[in-house]
Amino acid sequence: MIPNRAPGARVVLLFDKYRTMASRVDAWYGVPMRPFKHPPVDDVPLETVLHALSDPVRLDIVRRLDGQGEASCSALDGGRPKSSMSHHFRVLREAGLVRTRSDGATHMNALRRDELDRRFPGLLAAVLRAGPSI
Repeated sequence: MIPNRAPGARVVLLFDKYRTMASRVDAWYGVPMRPFKHPPVDDVPLETVLHALSDPVRLDIVRRLDGQGEASCSALDGGRPKSSMSHHFRVLREAGLVRTRSDGATHMNALRRDELDRRFPGLLAAVLRAGPSI
């Protein structure tokens, strides 16, 4: 008997060492991910932006996005753990610095340069000019 499952979930059939069939519901497969939250840049305080830019890893991500335009999370991870990078991208999104979109299983990131320059004229230019990336 297959247990109740959410719409869009798939059933995975498993076998134990005696080839006895069991099943489990893979509730995440086929269920759309929650959309990313991107605050309006006008609602983001300067302190939040500066905090996000104060971390060398996040600053490196912003510098690389400024040069590349758009890049996947894996292209920007620099060999760091996925959990750490997820945290850094969340901080950058919440600070209004980065916009993330899903492209299938890939997350594509872009710097919100025009919006930030309108809200904080010259800030990103000054920050990106100062010091080398890691």
